[in-house]
Amino acid sequence: MGAVLSLFVLAVAGVVLIKLVRIVPQGYEWTVERFGRYTRTLSPGLHFLWPFMYAIGRRINMMEQVLDVPGQEVITKDNAVVRVDGILFYQVLDAARAAYEVAHLETAALALVTTNIRTVLGSMDLDESLSQRDAINAQLLRVIDEATHPWGVKVNRVEIRDITPPRDLVDAMARQMKAEREKRAQILEAEGSRQSAILKAEGEKQSAILAAEGKREAAFREAEARIRLAEAEAQATRLVSDAIGSGNVNALNYFVANNYVEALKAMAQSPNQKTLLLPFEASGIIGSLAGMAELAKDALQQQKTGSPRPPVPGARS
Repeated sequence: MGAVLSLFVLAVAGVVLIKLVRIVPQGYEWTVERFGRYTRTLSPGLHFLWPFMYAIGRRINMMEQVLDVPGQEVITKDNAVVRVDGILFYQVLDAARAAYEVAHLETAALALVTTNIRTVLGSMDLDESLSQRDAINAQLLRVIDEATHPWGVKVNRVEIRDITPPRDLVDAMARQMKAEREKRAQILEAEGSRQSAILKAEGEKQSAILAAEGKREAAFREAEARIRLAEAEAQATRLVSDAIGSGNVNALNYFVANNYVEALKAMAQSPNQKTLLLPFEASGIIGSLAGMAELAKDALQQQKTGSPRPPVPGARS
């Protein structure tokens, strides 16, 4: 009997010791209740509680936690049905409020997220919901954080993980995107053709301008050459006239023979001319060559001596 009593005393002492010493792990906070009523919160570390009077109420995880939001079907503003899932990051800041202000914190937060996802996406068109995911996340974060603040919970991030439209709608969007790309390609091709035509017209215009300027320059130079040739012929005619006036008959022979030789040269160079018949007077032209040589000799002698040539006998003074 004494052994049984000793064992009973040892068991009671062990239970009292266990109830007396409390060690709270890092990252958690425990609430303390006295006869079922909240009194205080235990932070991580070693604590002592009077057994049977004080008890541990709730063990609250104070680390940031991740809550997976399951996929659900949402109807957008333009009556498109999409499937949406997401993820929620939250952290408990007040253990007492998280323990006693709401029952089943994770279930309540999950219900709050799913409800607000329907509300936010239901106010948007399909194109907006697919392209403005950052705006959706920001709006959900603001609404859910305000709703969970009385629970002592801080919502850090809300992320829409995936928005999946129906298969037929995806195919229609793909065809629309392809049509838009083909339209842009045709527009770019037309712009390229138009630019090419403009550049080609500008090039032809510049080419015509340069060709006209070249023709004008050539005409100007040809006219100038004709003027100089006419001046040279006038000068030659004047010199021959002066020579004839001074009684030099060979100058007249030179002038006539020169024109006659040019005429024969043109006849000989004719493409249809196969046989050239010289007239009887051609012998006179050949005889005048001696006079031409005499005229050239006299001119050279005048240049060397600087004295005028004596008059030809029989010439008028």
